[in-house]
Amino acid sequence: MSSLLGRLTALVALSLVPAAISAPPPTAADPCAKIAGKTFVPPADALACMKSFPFNETLRQNVLTVISRVFDFYTFEDYYLNSPPPFQDSTTNIRAQLARINRTHYETDFDFNKAVYDFTTQLNDGHTRWFPDCYTQFQNLLPAPVVTLEENGVQNVFVAPDSVEFVSLLGTNFTSFFDSIKFDFRRLAGAKVLEIEGVDPYAYAQHIAETQSGNFLDLGVRINSAFSSYRISGTDFSQRFGDISGPQFPTQNTLTMRLIPVNSTRAETVHVPFLANYLGAPFTNREDFWITNCAANDGTNGVDFKNSAALEKLKANRLKKLARAAIVDSSAKNAVGLPSQFQPTLPPVNGSEGVIKSFILPDKKTGVMFVGSFEPDDFNQFQTDVQATIAQFKQSGVSQLLVDLTNNGGGFVCLGQFLHAFLTGTKSFGNFPNPGFESTNRANPLAQKILASDIELGVTSAIAFYPADNWAFLSNDTQMSPKNNYMKPPTSRIINGQTFVESQRFLDVCPFVVDLPEDPPFDPKKIAIVGNGNCASTCAMFSTLMNERHNTTIAVFGGKPGLPTQFKGMAGNQVLEWFDIDSEIKTANLKDDPLAPPDLLVSGDFRHNWRIAYSFLDETLPIEYKSELPHFRFPYTVDTYNNPQNLWTFAAKQLLG
Repeated sequence: MSSLLGRLTALVALSLVPAAISAPPPTAADPCAKIAGKTFVPPADALACMKSFPFNETLRQNVLTVISRVFDFYTFEDYYLNSPPPFQDSTTNIRAQLARINRTHYETDFDFNKAVYDFTTQLNDGHTRWFPDCYTQFQNLLPAPVVTLEENGVQNVFVAPDSVEFVSLLGTNFTSFFDSIKFDFRRLAGAKVLEIEGVDPYAYAQHIAETQSGNFLDLGVRINSAFSSYRISGTDFSQRFGDISGPQFPTQNTLTMRLIPVNSTRAETVHVPFLANYLGAPFTNREDFWITNCAANDGTNGVDFKNSAALEKLKANRLKKLARAAIVDSSAKNAVGLPSQFQPTLPPVNGSEGVIKSFILPDKKTGVMFVGSFEPDDFNQFQTDVQATIAQFKQSGVSQLLVDLTNNGGGFVCLGQFLHAFLTGTKSFGNFPNPGFESTNRANPLAQKILASDIELGVTSAIAFYPADNWAFLSNDTQMSPKNNYMKPPTSRIINGQTFVESQRFLDVCPFVVDLPEDPPFDPKKIAIVGNGNCASTCAMFSTLMNERHNTTIAVFGGKPGLPTQFKGMAGNQVLEWFDIDSEIKTANLKDDPLAPPDLLVSGDFRHNWRIAYSFLDETLPIEYKSELPHFRFPYTVDTYNNPQNLWTFAAKQLLG
């Protein structure tokens, strides 16, 4: 669709909800025009623009109807009524929360959407969240990101020692703002933080973890997410601000810290200003902001993939639809690089051009694979990169392997299974030859209709996720026919007093292009995994497979001292975006079914966890709710928190010898 046609479509949609875009009174200044064309703006100005759209009941009913009916597909809904330990802090009644939001009075459209965002975020399931595009285009940034470090045997919170180098990478448009208001953020680098907003800094990190972080079911992992840490963003080394210093919404103007600067013994209270970073498309005024960011567009709602044009678009990307399991990290939009002096100085080995960065440590016996993501641009290249890396390791005499999963948000389900199989060898699978988990999806009435309709229409895995040829039989790991109805009959069990109805169990069918080795390339006892627990979705499934099937040594760095922290952050299974589930419904010719959600009138995404992966340690329990702690916990130090090579060298000595 041309940009002109897209704007006309948006304007047509706007005519359905005139109150949401009514022009400001002639005497009122346009708060969006004030910030148009600017990358960094004061949070209050960003918020004024977003709060200029009044609450609209039509939009509320549309959004809540979509969300409510998509929740019918959500695999973990009944668990939330009384979440099992140690995940009790996520307990809530989802339907009661939706009813509360439906009866609450809101002044603005922002207030309503933030309420929905907060509710879904606090489910702490990164696969199941509402993202209103209108209000997620800004990210608040603090020029004093905080980290947790051990110093002289004691862990404390500090302003990141590299904060000047790190923050400066945002450019002078960011740093000059603080110079213009005569706020010297540079002198705060390395300062010891005694309090944040009047409380112990770890207590404040826990508050952020309980109210804003989301994504990870485990509280300990969410607290670690509050702090700054290194990562790979795209294919480059990067550094997260952390959830304290990089919150989603520009609702906070300053952060108050009581701290002791470096080379001082005197505590002082500092009000550190936030600056909001605009990450969306250009706009000129309030109406243009709505059209650009808020109104539904040609990519918002799903399509019927039986339609030839939609099918050709799908085929242009890949041969079949591929299952994904990944969180959405708002900080990924603002991918600030890791300062160059902290990036590895070792030469990368073959296969390091994509999302995996691999090196041989100076001891010449340890190979490192930093797997930044399981969602590369090229699905096949990920596999060939792993093959090339391991081949060079073997040729170079490497005898042990360290896998770094720090801040890996997941990706394609089959790539996690591929890496598991390649590192452990197919012989290790024994009587369970599939490299993944037993899986199911929720067999609600509409889901059963979708599968039955797909069978009748001849829909296959080439264009949809429900058809049975996506899966293999649990009994013999052979691919199902697309005519197989794996929901007939469905199975059911009682969860927290509710009858949960799900499909029969099945296995993934994965399109591997690289031959899997029968024997592992390294002694399994000489493979170890490190990370910060922020290992989500496919990453969590990979690390759980390594733990449950091979007892691989796993270590977690950072976190709140004394608080148990899982090695996996969010361990659901396949996620479907709103576009995906809407396309499944439309492809099955069921959009007019009374159980089907309507099209969204606004640009947004309500994603949900569509499949369960069952634990090998307890086949009645999803791995999401199976508590699995690392074998080792290490604090970050000033030498390791943002220096991957230093961390790998330390970890190799501690874990592999």
